[in-house]
Amino acid sequence: MQAIIRNARTTATSPRITRAQLPTNISFSTTMQIIGQSKVLSFATKNEKILNHPILGYHSSRRFLASSAAEPAAVRNQNASNTSENKSASATQAGIAAPVRLRISEVAISEVLKAKHTLKWVEPVICSVSSLRDAITTCIDCGLSGMMVVDRDNTISDNTRERGKVLGMITSRDLLRIAAKGFKDGMGAEAVMDQQIKNFMTPLNQVIYARPEETIGQCRTVMSKLGIKCMPVLSNGRVDGIVTQRDLSDFGLEATDRGGKKSFLRNVSERVGLSSNTSMAEPPIYMQAHLALEQKPLYANVGVACLPHPFKTEDGIGMNHRDFGPHEFCMDNSLSEDAYFSTKVRLPDEASGKKKDMVYMGVADGVGSWRQYGVDPRDFSHLLMKECRNILLEAAADARRGGDNIFNRAVTPSEIMSQAYERVKAEGIIGSSTACIALFDGVRHQLHFSNLGDSGIIVLRHIDSDVAGALKRNRKVPRSERTSDLRVAFVSQQQLVSFNHPYQLGWTGEELEDNSDSGSLKTAADSCASSVHVRRGDIIIMATDGLFDNVDIDEIVEIALEWEEENGLINSGDIAARERRWAQGDSKTIISQKNVGNLADKLCHRARNNSIDQYRDSPFAILAKENDIMWSGGMPDDCTVVISHVVGMPSADDVPETI
Repeated sequence: MQAIIRNARTTATSPRITRAQLPTNISFSTTMQIIGQSKVLSFATKNEKILNHPILGYHSSRRFLASSAAEPAAVRNQNASNTSENKSASATQAGIAAPVRLRISEVAISEVLKAKHTLKWVEPVICSVSSLRDAITTCIDCGLSGMMVVDRDNTISDNTRERGKVLGMITSRDLLRIAAKGFKDGMGAEAVMDQQIKNFMTPLNQVIYARPEETIGQCRTVMSKLGIKCMPVLSNGRVDGIVTQRDLSDFGLEATDRGGKKSFLRNVSERVGLSSNTSMAEPPIYMQAHLALEQKPLYANVGVACLPHPFKTEDGIGMNHRDFGPHEFCMDNSLSEDAYFSTKVRLPDEASGKKKDMVYMGVADGVGSWRQYGVDPRDFSHLLMKECRNILLEAAADARRGGDNIFNRAVTPSEIMSQAYERVKAEGIIGSSTACIALFDGVRHQLHFSNLGDSGIIVLRHIDSDVAGALKRNRKVPRSERTSDLRVAFVSQQQLVSFNHPYQLGWTGEELEDNSDSGSLKTAADSCASSVHVRRGDIIIMATDGLFDNVDIDEIVEIALEWEEENGLINSGDIAARERRWAQGDSKTIISQKNVGNLADKLCHRARNNSIDQYRDSPFAILAKENDIMWSGGMPDDCTVVISHVVGMPSADDVPETI
């Protein structure tokens, strides 16, 4: 990996990617000063700001607005026919340009906050030492979906009017998670409710925020993509307020739209009240086969492949083929800064207490720029993965003895990452790396993972277009020309400070400062931890950035489909025929187990071939250009791929013990 710890060339583009990095000295404004003091700004100026504002790599808000809620066309046309022509004619005769009419999705969210606060001013803050009980009461009484957590005893300066220093954010969804976790851990009701929220809040450097000039369409898109329902609006180091999905939906509605006879007759009277004999419908026919499989455990056949940087030698790395010289491309994996592990251990299930097989896997990508400081970049990443496996083996051994080790249960990927990181630091190993660790739970059909940096996971699944919802259909290729419905069901989130500058676990010999939000060195607590439901037949691909920087996701799908068809796992994309074969007990588990490594190997070699091709626009090159960095061709790098093929029957040796 060629990312460096602090790269000066990328600082100019970092605002596009550092939306989640709030400054540590922000505060919450005492008053909004919006009533009677709104600034006059022409519609033309607003439009210019909207269209030129960069967000998430896009330079025009209109690219975000295709699926955003907008004023109905019929209403626009009716209004235009009644008023626009007359007003435009009058304005033209008077020599005055007619105002530009904005769609609702193009309105700045500062206007949403003004409308919200004009109707009702509620300060969405709570003290950091407040209990869960107090937080729930505040949410309900004030009608809040989220609150900024503040330290009332700590202000930014003596002469400011801020109501304390902002420490983080907590949402109503977080409060439910806190309560659920407490009850799950066997805590009493009083103990659960007495927990302080500062121990569970989202820290500043992970808070996703919006800017006042961004539009409703942009914010709605960000919320949908990231799965969040509220965002603080940050302006000049102050949180002006919190905007929610409901605020965005309600904006533009008048009081008469919510009340009165007409509103009741139109919106309520014909759809209120369920009859006493109401029941739940049976699952759709196309889901019944999947639901039948849900009752049975799943298994994962795991295969691993890795290739070092093609221009790597024991003396260093060539920048290109000319620097490397007339040699064969490197095939010595001992030179790779990537590391990985995969193992299957038997641990007690947290719910039932019964022991069951747990499949764990992980990858780490060492930061190569440590080499210029005389540090071997391989040391940190390799020891990190080794310690991850050691933690699991120790937990399994303790479970066999019936000990009381804290890991005498299913260990979460976040816990493994945190404990392994502490062990590497205790060894005094200098360096850093990205990390991605996952747990495959075949009983619950879940993949739990924790990812820090630009490694990641994608899940491929066959989705029948004939029965899938409109949003899941393949719209690029006509149905008559389609040979398969294998598509991407999930892509994990990656974390970067700026372009080619990922989050990293690292150790410099000194502890990180608290609230460090500007550097790339993070802790396991900063990782993106999530879970995804998996199904029989899914292909789970975990890899370092050597794959994702050089092979487009659509190309990955093509390679995976080719592998499936070569091994008879599916024929001509016929999902129904595959399910009939499963129902007859023909799982092809052994074929999958023997050949799953071939898929990992194919992906690794495709990544290498693309990385040395100077005449193609790789995913890395495309993203570089979007961030104003000229780059052509691929990105030569170490590449590690771990494939998990989800099957319905166990094989003799489905998980290789590798590190």
